[in-house]
Amino acid sequence: MDEAVPSGRSAVRWNDGNGENDGMTEAGWPRAPWRTRFAPAPTGRLHLGHAVNALFVWGLAGALGGRVLLRIEDHDRVRSRAVHEQALLDDLDWLGLAPDPDPASGAALVRQSERGALYERALAGLAGRDLVYPCDCTRRAVLARTGATAGVEGVELRYPGTCRDRAVEAGRTTTRRVRLEREAVAFRDLRLGDQLQVPAEQCGDLLARDRDGNWTYQFAVVVDDLAQGIDLVVRGEDLLASTGRQIQLGRLLGRARPAAFLHHPLIRHPDGRKLSKSAGDTGLAELRAAGWSPGRVLAEAARRAGLAPGGGELAARDLADFVGDRILGRRAP
Repeated sequence: MDEAVPSGRSAVRWNDGNGENDGMTEAGWPRAPWRTRFAPAPTGRLHLGHAVNALFVWGLAGALGGRVLLRIEDHDRVRSRAVHEQALLDDLDWLGLAPDPDPASGAALVRQSERGALYERALAGLAGRDLVYPCDCTRRAVLARTGATAGVEGVELRYPGTCRDRAVEAGRTTTRRVRLEREAVAFRDLRLGDQLQVPAEQCGDLLARDRDGNWTYQFAVVVDDLAQGIDLVVRGEDLLASTGRQIQLGRLLGRARPAAFLHHPLIRHPDGRKLSKSAGDTGLAELRAAGWSPGRVLAEAARRAGLAPGGGELAARDLADFVGDRILGRRAP
């Protein structure tokens, strides 16, 4: 198995939230009962990085009286595969991690590929307020105009607004962008503390739908979090930069109060690369085939996240007490 090390700040240096929002405790955590989600993309096998996310998601939910919804983020119709979805469901079942039913449908999970009408309505609502426009720019054209470098981790491609006032014919392209006016978005991450982001400077107008007709992650996830009543978003710190734009988009969609956010450490290789399905990093199914137990996998995930020294076993039923002790500084109720 590839060895990797936790990245970024120490996993045990937690910063309380600001407690300014209704529905939040003074420490910034949502009040019970509340909802979070585990939202993998079925584009490959789950690996230890996903196990770290699951540890935080189910552990925090258990410790603080939350519910975990399972969302399959298969908005990418090219890369998503049914076989990968079934594999990740098998992995979760093997780990002993069971989601709560979706409050609207009562189903055990929701799939973004089945929620197109929801995204269409959300986009139409924005379009009715002149907040959406067609865009026929290719990625190559945006790179050429901005001088950005494609594919470099940590380097974001900012859309320069080329089509904002061009009145591109709607039938010419399926690509749609949402106007993001220059606005400073302040929020407090429950681990990393106070943050200030200006999405218009980071990414420019947000891509909602691409030229292949796929809904984008940035758009779909905000619509879903609003529709499902997600109160706490728990994810890796590689998505910290996306938070401001998602809060801003949520406001445009009518979300009165943003969710709370916690960005946990990523597992990285010694050379700094994060674990990746596409790079073929060791999957949970391979660890299972090699004789690993579910408890050993969760214990290894805790070690890689900097929450435990390693060794031994960590059962799914003990995640609430483990997270309550190691992250919140108290035992779960």
